[in-house]
Amino acid sequence: MKIHEYQGKEILRQFGVPTPRGKPCFSVDEAVAVATELGGNVWVVKAQIHAGGRGKGGGVKVARSLDEVRSAAQQILGMQLVTHQTGAAGQTVRRLLVEEGAHIVKEFYLGMVVDRSSQRVALLASSEGGMEIEEVAAHQPEKIHTVRIDPLTGLTDAEGAQVARDIGLPESAVAETVTILQGLYRAFVEKDAMLAEINPLILTGDGRVVALDAKFNFDSNALYRHPEVVAYRDLDEEDPAEVEASAFDLSYISLDGDIGCLVNGAGLAMATMDIIKLYGGSPANFLDVGGGATTEKVTEAFKLMLKNPNLKAILVNIFGGIMKCDVIAEGVVAAARQVHLTVPLVVRLEGTNVALGKQILADSGLPIISGDEMADAAQKVVAAARGV
Repeated sequence: MKIHEYQGKEILRQFGVPTPRGKPCFSVDEAVAVATELGGNVWVVKAQIHAGGRGKGGGVKVARSLDEVRSAAQQILGMQLVTHQTGAAGQTVRRLLVEEGAHIVKEFYLGMVVDRSSQRVALLASSEGGMEIEEVAAHQPEKIHTVRIDPLTGLTDAEGAQVARDIGLPESAVAETVTILQGLYRAFVEKDAMLAEINPLILTGDGRVVALDAKFNFDSNALYRHPEVVAYRDLDEEDPAEVEASAFDLSYISLDGDIGCLVNGAGLAMATMDIIKLYGGSPANFLDVGGGATTEKVTEAFKLMLKNPNLKAILVNIFGGIMKCDVIAEGVVAAARQVHLTVPLVVRLEGTNVALGKQILADSGLPIISGDEMADAAQKVVAAARGV
């Protein structure tokens, strides 16, 4: 789950990380009112969407008068903001963040992720703030400093101070930076984050260290522990099909192909998409119905896939372990009848009660194409999508 920048800054402040003063806005008049309340003579008007690269796309503007705040808000609010993370369609801007301007002397990068190899939280820090960390890693990897944090001790003062010095912060700012690093680590752990990023962290003209941006992604499996994080969820920023899928406990991600995939198990789903690509097809979605699929869940899965106007065929690929093949076959038959399926359907079953499952499909009277194994099913669904 992702949240907006202003929400991420609210979390940072809870853990002692300084941020610029600012407030979210939902209208042009509100943006002007917030700027007036903040005072000063320089403000920043920022689009709030779940994507990076907003500045390059025209979603971040500096204003030096209230009239400029109004103009910037008018330009950004409601725009279709296209960045390298939104895709060509872009994302509609429905929220703004108006905050005080900052005198930036130098920009730095801070980020935290889970390092699977060491099974620890990894702190990434760089002197190259304001840039995508992937670009720094590709062209200047020596400028990324990594600390894999011992969960028993947390980030120590010595480790934090060394990181601050490694990325070029002055000695006068080291103590404050250590506090920020330790606050970021506590936020990451206590909120069950998967990514926490401050890009940029800035050194100001008066020597302060401030988080100028904030990005958090959270582990969806841990959200039951954090109703305060769930309250930040903005459904307008999510794919409507994926929101609908979550209501039925389906793991669904829209893709740009034309072959729908209904599979049990994330690993098998990935393998199914791979083999469709191998035989020249293009998957329209990732869809894992899980190990406890019911007729209702299968029916809703079919409905989701059929909402895609580019859909040309569907592949159901089931390995029956916990989920028995006869149960899934009954669900497929019931769903196909309920939604009045109009695209070719290829079904491959393997595992518990497979013979019974295949018999149910054969006796259904529906034009279901049977796949004997994954390769056979993939070739058949690709051919069906092409009208062969």
